Amino acid sequence: MIDPDGFRPNVGIVLMHEDGRLFWARRVHRDGWQFPQGGMNTDETPLEAMYRELREETGLLPEHVDVLGVTPGWLRYRLPARAVRRQDRLVCIGQKQVWFLLRFRGRDDDLKLDLTDKPEFDSWRWVDFWYPMAHVVTFKRSVYARALSHLAPFARAVAGLDAVPHPVDDAGATPGRPALWGNRRGGTG
Repeated sequence: MIDPDGFRPNVGIVLMHEDGRLFWARRVHRDGWQFPQGGMNTDETPLEAMYRELREETGLLPEHVDVLGVTPGWLRYRLPARAVRRQDRLVCIGQKQVWFLLRFRGRDDDLKLDLTDKPEFDSWRWVDFWYPMAHVVTFKRSVYARALSHLAPFARAVAGLDAVPHPVDDAGATPGRPALWGNRRGGTG
């Protein structure tokens, strides 16, 4: 499903451990790391699509998570020109996404990346809250910055300010890729 502007409706999932660290996964057969995400079916609400994608990509069920927050409206990003398939009947130029922040209520061994015939991820780890902004593929950085910035207050309410500090911009920072984050703890990523 692609909208008239060429954007595919999609959901993004920020899965957060109680201590503020986020689930960060490596794409199969690639070196790229990202949050779980996936397209919406025509008959799905964003919430229904999120739970389906959560199950497909992480093996988690609704009882493993609590929904803490959601971004208002659509956040969009464009695909790089090399990734746009112009030969398709409907040309997809990017994704429009609703992002969900979920609190992980399960155990690490509840995470199963291989439940489908074509798994999305082959490895995962927990990383500091702001880590993904500087480590996701470049064309997704802006949408990650907007999603994390919107969801940070919800995360902070659970994990605290030390785990989810306010971003602190300094002279070396660039939009979407800050050079310094205040009170940042060491990460595992």
